[in-house]
Amino acid sequence: QVQLVESGGGLVQAGGSLRLDCAASGSIFSFNAMGWYRQAPGKQRELVAAITSGGRINYADSVKGRFTISRDNAKNTMYLQMNSLKPEDTAVYYCNADRVTLATGVLRYWGQGTQVSVSS
Repeated sequence: QVQLVESGGGLVQAGGSLRLDCAASGSIFSFNAMGWYRQAPGKQRELVAAITSGGRINYADSVKGRFTISRDNAKNTMYLQMNSLKPEDTAVYYCNADRVTLATGVLRYWGQGTQVSVSS
């Protein structure tokens, strides 16, 4: 029932910027944590950035200083601002949301992904 829809991907040159959006079907207050993952061709999916409901943020070392994760609670949307993009950032980016409940434990939800391609 939960839907996460990513947008904002595209093709940019190295050094350029993109902002990814993840729109949730319900209030993002219902999620204990949200984050962005990415998967490059031939590679495993990896965590890029995550933000908890309490505002704690973690970044992969490879994107620190370049990417910024944020939320707009009024719009039920999570963002990933990507600056100084590098060719190695090329991947499909996925929105993730986690919900922790006593009844069901941890439930993980995923968007369909959006392609980010960075040319050299």
